[in-house]
Amino acid sequence: MASKESASSAERPVEPPLRGCVVVDLSCGIAGAYCTKILADGGAEVVTIEAPEGNPLRRWSASHTELAPGSDGALFAFLACSKKSVVADPGAPADLELVDGLLASADIVVWSPGSRLTEHPRFTAAALRRTHRHLVVTAITPFGLDGPWHDRPATEFTLQAWSGGIVGLGRGAPDRAPVHVGGRIGEWFAGAYACAATMTSRLRTLGTGAGELVDLSVLETQILGLTYFPVSFFDALGRPFRTERRRSVPGVATAADGLVAVGCGTAQQWFDLCAMVGHPEWIEEDPNPAITQRANEKALEIFAWMAEQPAEVIRDLATAFRIPNGPVVNGADAPTMDHHVARKFFTVNPRDGFVQPGPPYRTRPTLLRDPQPAPRLGEHTEEYRARRRERASTARVGVPDPLPFRELRVLDLTTFWAGPSCTHFLAMLGAEVIHVESAGRPDGTRLIAGVPPTEDQWWEKSPIFSGLNTGKKSLTLDFRSERGRDLLKRLAATCDVIVENYTPRVLEQIGLDYPAVRERRPDTIMVRMPGFGLDGPWRDNPAFAYVIEDTSGLTWLTGYPDQNPVEPYSIGDPNAGVHALNALLLALEHRRRTGQGVLVEAAMVEAALNVAAEQVIEYSAYGALLERDGNRGPCAAPQNLYRAAGMDEFGREDCWVAIAVATDAQWRRLREALGTPFWALDPELSSAPGRRRRHDLIDERLAEWCAQRDSDEIVRVLWNAGVPVAKVMQPHRQTELPQLRFREFFEPVAHPVAQTAGHSTVPFRSSAGPRRYHRTHAPLLGEHNTELLTALGLSETEIRALEADGVIGGFPAVAR
Repeated sequence: MASKESASSAERPVEPPLRGCVVVDLSCGIAGAYCTKILADGGAEVVTIEAPEGNPLRRWSASHTELAPGSDGALFAFLACSKKSVVADPGAPADLELVDGLLASADIVVWSPGSRLTEHPRFTAAALRRTHRHLVVTAITPFGLDGPWHDRPATEFTLQAWSGGIVGLGRGAPDRAPVHVGGRIGEWFAGAYACAATMTSRLRTLGTGAGELVDLSVLETQILGLTYFPVSFFDALGRPFRTERRRSVPGVATAADGLVAVGCGTAQQWFDLCAMVGHPEWIEEDPNPAITQRANEKALEIFAWMAEQPAEVIRDLATAFRIPNGPVVNGADAPTMDHHVARKFFTVNPRDGFVQPGPPYRTRPTLLRDPQPAPRLGEHTEEYRARRRERASTARVGVPDPLPFRELRVLDLTTFWAGPSCTHFLAMLGAEVIHVESAGRPDGTRLIAGVPPTEDQWWEKSPIFSGLNTGKKSLTLDFRSERGRDLLKRLAATCDVIVENYTPRVLEQIGLDYPAVRERRPDTIMVRMPGFGLDGPWRDNPAFAYVIEDTSGLTWLTGYPDQNPVEPYSIGDPNAGVHALNALLLALEHRRRTGQGVLVEAAMVEAALNVAAEQVIEYSAYGALLERDGNRGPCAAPQNLYRAAGMDEFGREDCWVAIAVATDAQWRRLREALGTPFWALDPELSSAPGRRRRHDLIDERLAEWCAQRDSDEIVRVLWNAGVPVAKVMQPHRQTELPQLRFREFFEPVAHPVAQTAGHSTVPFRSSAGPRRYHRTHAPLLGEHNTELLTALGLSETEIRALEADGVIGGFPAVAR
């Protein structure tokens, strides 16, 4: 069923909101390129400055396809759409002046280390900030620009280990090494966060004449994307979120004719799964199940049932039972899925003709420009040499606001992780965010912490809810009642922004879709975050993170090649949240310029398909199907987890280290750190292709070496030698990392009911940002009912009547 408010219908586009904003891209790698791609799609003029040898992405193929001389890799052609290319030789004084001139006339520079240009003393992040005070300088580095680890070598793989993301959600079987999330997801997610940070900084500094340094840590983005508030959980409840690795059941299962993914994340879904597989008696065995434990106990019987059914039958049954489900998609078949075809999501690269994802969100009116061909190396150099550039004014006419959203009122109709993570960012930076729940059925994260219902006010003690909702206000309304719906509509008319992540039919049923909202307040920005979009065959399917991962390809690249893939079970939610945030920031800029409202449709699956873009691009451009490969990866060889000596904190021989060698120089350092053993002198190992061919041998030797040492010794020896290495951390130990302590990434938050706990903040530090991000605790259920309803004109008597009738309240139905 198509939605009457779908943003996918054709209409006349307006001026892109970032038109006139000039961005200089001094980055290399996916994170910076994806950040500036989002800015370019929003209308910014992005000038990529490259050394004469070109950005390394121009020669990159994840499948190691040999590229024709002079041609660009397909991934580069996707990420560089609509950008300009200027070549500058850091050894040529005239070229240095060219770069300085471009920087002087720009608004933003996105910077990362690793190129000859950014290693030049004039173009380090600190030098850019010192010389060009008007610029927003966004630096993307593994650990941040300062702190005890700022200069330590790292790769995305070793950062996953340090974050706790490799073991945090129990991914992988206990009889093998835990497994990382494939597809270099951390780099893509960091790029999306860098873009949100950059647009926020631009908003903060706009009109002041003052720039800002935005110092983003990829490690911190990994923590936010791959772990589920483990520090808050441990501090508040005195136990880890998970203590062992278990399969997700059903998760990805083998059906009679292929793979199928079925999720079981709530008690109701467990009850429905029992009925679906023909075992309703399991429900009576334990009416209050620990879902993961119960599903694992019945795994053999569940998988046996699924093995006898066609995948389509399983999916139809699961859909009928309202159990989350989906196909397990890869780079070959993603563009053929009926839902993506119906929504015309995939498009063709405007220069090289391969298939690529469309934008991660849609808007009405259309704010994004159509992608233009990626530039050839140096294509625009002479144009920019000849262009007369106006030097930006360096006079300060104002002071940047540390809380740039303080004038923003947000109606937060979200639940679980994806939606609240979007609105939480706004709350941490000053917005008044009103989180609306039903008293009878509150936000699901209040109920999944495993706090016994015998404890007083147990629903207020969820560290997961707390981690996503500090700084917000809480209003409870029963949408099923006419009075509840009327109050919600009246409240909506007072808000600048509405964000929701229900299935599409919910807002339509209560009369709060975009046309209805716009009728009351034309300048409202509404952000809708359905799992699969406002139209298409999968429109009304329930969507949890793992289903989004399955249906986008993120699951496909995670796991061992000799087993079914495993779900990341995390990134699908926060990835949707940060992409919705980017769309909202573009919409806010459009409203600032025009006074007009915007409908944003930020489908979770389309955000995921963008960060999984490389799979579709490689298959379309080269016919190469990217496959999961355990803990190996396309960028480093060797790359793997190796067991270290000793016991973990749970008394198991389950200590691991991550080692990744990304360059030939790092290989030579590793060889020397090992004492230059004879096997490492094999000439074939001196090149990355040779090391990939002999990966089994290297793994065997490194495993022997690591098994004789504990993880602390391994890290000390290899890091001192300049080799990327990490301990595979238990995620609740994140606060023990000195780099995170230095950057004050965690802030203690006191709570009137729960224990004081450390809460993660944002993954960047801003030179004009606030000193503290968590200014108030997460709200108690209905804590602000009287304040908010009084402001709407209700009397105390009317409020008490609403409470007596159950329209508002402070107790969930299960607690009565």
